[in-house]
Amino acid sequence: MTTHTLSVPAGEVLRSTAAAASAFSQRSLGLGARSSIHEPAVLRRHPHIVRFAEVEADLGLLIDRAIAAIADGEPIDDEILGHYVHIASLVRAVSFREGKLLEQAVERLAKANPNITVLTQSLKLPLVKAALEAVSGNDWQSLDGVKLDCEAPAKGSYTPDLIVVNRARHTAYILDLKRSLASYGDTSRLEELKLKMMASAMVLPDWLYKNHKRLMVDTVEVAIVDGASRPSDHATGIWALSEIDDLLEIDGVATCMAELRLRFGRRVQQLLQAEASKALGVMMVASASAVSGKSLIALNGPARSYEEEQAMAAPDEDDGHYDLGCFDDQDDEPEPVRIRVGFARRPRRH
Repeated sequence: MTTHTLSVPAGEVLRSTAAAASAFSQRSLGLGARSSIHEPAVLRRHPHIVRFAEVEADLGLLIDRAIAAIADGEPIDDEILGHYVHIASLVRAVSFREGKLLEQAVERLAKANPNITVLTQSLKLPLVKAALEAVSGNDWQSLDGVKLDCEAPAKGSYTPDLIVVNRARHTAYILDLKRSLASYGDTSRLEELKLKMMASAMVLPDWLYKNHKRLMVDTVEVAIVDGASRPSDHATGIWALSEIDDLLEIDGVATCMAELRLRFGRRVQQLLQAEASKALGVMMVASASAVSGKSLIALNGPARSYEEEQAMAAPDEDDGHYDLGCFDDQDDEPEPVRIRVGFARRPRRH
């Protein structure tokens, strides 16, 4: 069994991107739907192809469902956010729903390759202790050919977004789709994610055979797909969404995903604009009421002079708050005391 991160020959990604851009530009110019895209043979790298016009209805339905789920959320009142709590709720929902949308879209587009099987349900892979120790203490390349029993003692589990199986190549891909890797920054979360993915890869062949109708693979590859398509690093398992054609061996997937994100973004911005208009409308009504004298709103508290504020902030002269002299004569070491630790509790009433 071979386990490694994904990579492609030099120059292949550039040709794939050029093909996607060419197809997308022709469709955008209104030259027709199905018959307008004629990819030059030199740019076609995979035997299968998908065009957005062929999947537009299905992807549009996925977008509609995602937008409906975002809009149906009921935010909890927040004293800090006030009338803008609905906007914050929408933004949080978008982050979650976009990731799910990307997973569903990849599953749909993968159908263009009959050799591909996409697994999306019940994907809890055990983090076998031996696998965790192996990837923690060894170089990833040195573990090539190592396969472990998925029923061995484990420390938790990892659930990938998708498992893509290419039956013709007997290859399985563990994919984790992120809407953007920007939030990971320089934190250790990304390395922890890679560790889990690589440990899972070592038990995946046995897991597939036992849990998915004797499905057999001899190669497992892992990839974290960045939906924002920032510069990739295949040597460390980072792939841009614009390179996904090579993972599924289908030309045009990257183009379809780019159009999907574009349309989803437009719908999200419409939601945010509508909610922002509502919030601003409420604030304008409140301001108008204050001006007319019907309801005075002191946003910054009661008006006071600088001298009054200073007088209120000054401590009483006889309260001993700043008197540290009482500590001058305490030179003895304090007696040891018993310290109790635990969860916070209410003080007992006397």
